[in-house]
Amino acid sequence: MKFGIDRLLADPALRTPLEGKRVALLAHPASVTADLTHSLDALAACHGINVTAAFGPQHGLRGDKQDNMVESPDFTDPVLGIPVFSLYGEVRRPSGQMMGTFDTILIDLQDLGCRIYTFITTLRYVLEAAAQHGKAVWVLDRPNPAGRPIEGLTLRPGWESFVGAGAMPMRHGLTLGELGLWFIDTLKLDVDYRIIEMEGYAPDAAPGHGWPLGERIWINPSPNAPNLWMARAYAGTVMLEGTTLSEGRGTTRPLELFGAPNIDAAQVIREMRALAPHWLEGCSLRECWFEPTFHKHVGQLCSGVQIHAEGAAYDHHTFKPWRLQALAFKAIRTLYPDYPLWRDFPYEYELGKLAIDVINGGPALREWVDDAAARPHDLDALTLPDEQAWAQERRAYLRY
Repeated sequence: MKFGIDRLLADPALRTPLEGKRVALLAHPASVTADLTHSLDALAACHGINVTAAFGPQHGLRGDKQDNMVESPDFTDPVLGIPVFSLYGEVRRPSGQMMGTFDTILIDLQDLGCRIYTFITTLRYVLEAAAQHGKAVWVLDRPNPAGRPIEGLTLRPGWESFVGAGAMPMRHGLTLGELGLWFIDTLKLDVDYRIIEMEGYAPDAAPGHGWPLGERIWINPSPNAPNLWMARAYAGTVMLEGTTLSEGRGTTRPLELFGAPNIDAAQVIREMRALAPHWLEGCSLRECWFEPTFHKHVGQLCSGVQIHAEGAAYDHHTFKPWRLQALAFKAIRTLYPDYPLWRDFPYEYELGKLAIDVINGGPALREWVDDAAARPHDLDALTLPDEQAWAQERRAYLRY
């Protein structure tokens, strides 16, 4: 299997349109070739490619910002002597000055397949800027590690944000290149766009379901994305960022587990199984204990649950991480009716909205959790039509 970056470097014919052009790269630490050379270094060393600028998304080109909402500065690359612009610093959208440094921008970002992952919002903003300034955009495509399954409510009108780039469900099932096609179509952008497609990408093939297990090394695309199993669970566990529960930041398995000092995780698991056992299929749940070294509940012993999206119990097509995490919230609300579950702070600089609603692209999930009379089939009644509609809508953009 070859990723987009490897095909571009290996095939001179693919690079021909870049001759005589000023080329920029949008990348992060997981932007590496098959031999683990960073894409910026590989492109700079490639004959016929004139790299004049680089861009970094949230967490930076180097991935040095550990927590969310920590901005990165612009800097000059000490080896190549080119400007490196932050798209998560003073600006989120590239400025006209930044756009003036190149003719074509190559985007080589490992995504996680989840609407809230901000790299896809950065893709949208770059496409919009490119359309405005007459620049070309090439996506060097990479696998969606969460695969093709679709899950979650569609973002509602008026709820767009830096963690909500458009009206798609939480788990969209597209690659970054395919998402670019969808953005261009839905936003009606006139932009010179090209996908350097992967070779041998089989998103439905076990055991990796699109990720080439045993063939390509996993490198964190952001500091708290440590492995494939986290990527599979992320469409659910990311919702923990909008709650007072720990999502495992400050542990070695962030976003694979959740917990707090003042809940009984074993009781929560029992309640989840009583409420909707069919939402827990395709994975294993394990009661655990952890003490975060930073972030929420730092230094406190938490009773927790780890979601194991791996091993013999893992089933790619029945695993429902978004429903599983929603069910955990429902179980906690049932067991502890007055639990202060929702965290109130300006999540990704969105003021006047609860973080859980920003994350979900509307208040529907929170309202379901807080409604004592609402049952699992009520959330399904809201969500299944969204998922079915997206399955139809995305068909036109599938390239694999």
